[in-house]
Amino acid sequence: MTPAEAAPTEQAAMPAAEPGSVAPAPGATPPRNPLVSRAAAELVGTALLVAVVVGSGIQATDLTDDVGLQLLANSTATVFGLGILILLLGPVSGAHFNPVVTLAEWWTARRGGAGVTLREAAVYVPAQIVGAIAGAILADAMFGEPLVRWSTHDRSAGHLLLGEVVATAGLILLIFGLARADRLQYAPVAVASYIGAAYWFTSSTSFANPAVTVGRAFTDTFAGIAPGSVVGFIGMQVVGAVVGLALVALIFMPGRSVPGRSAE
Repeated sequence: MTPAEAAPTEQAAMPAAEPGSVAPAPGATPPRNPLVSRAAAELVGTALLVAVVVGSGIQATDLTDDVGLQLLANSTATVFGLGILILLLGPVSGAHFNPVVTLAEWWTARRGGAGVTLREAAVYVPAQIVGAIAGAILADAMFGEPLVRWSTHDRSAGHLLLGEVVATAGLILLIFGLARADRLQYAPVAVASYIGAAYWFTSSTSFANPAVTVGRAFTDTFAGIAPGSVVGFIGMQVVGAVVGLALVALIFMPGRSVPGRSAE
């Protein structure tokens, strides 16, 4: 899964911008929050997201042998859990919960936009990875599974890797496209809905998140991924992020004014 992803802040909850200030980028952190608070939000949010993904997978396999119902239960729990976490923690850290979202935001900031700095990204990404591992261990503990048992679920097939490119590209396009269209207030619903849909329309069941991928290697349950498949998945997620940013630049290209035409 992972889980994914940047979150908005409600306009009414944001303080009035000072003259000359720059509005936050997708998931960008309000300046009033200390970096330690934002890192904690990323760690806890990613941990809870992975706990939802892994825990619901264990619960589903305990309740039914029907793989379709197992995936339905797993995806439904992830949709609701991710949406709530984005809504709750978005105003604190941006609710990235995902290294490719953090790095994509850093890249856009580096090219003149607003977003996280390299120092902030260097704090966010380890927090997300540690949180993902902790979330998998927590889920195993809640269901009486071994706390750490490497997954044996091989996901190295080429069509699964293609699924990760598609899933991640779509996620980045959605998040940064919402930002370009000034629609980030819809991110909790939109991002959660996309991940829920991508569970079903991608062959990989849409991990789309390097931190979540690492965390899910620590559990040999329904949502697990074999350690040998992790590098391939992360590589394709990075490729997907690049494709997603390219699509954002192409689709949301700024319009050009036409000389002599008055504004409508």
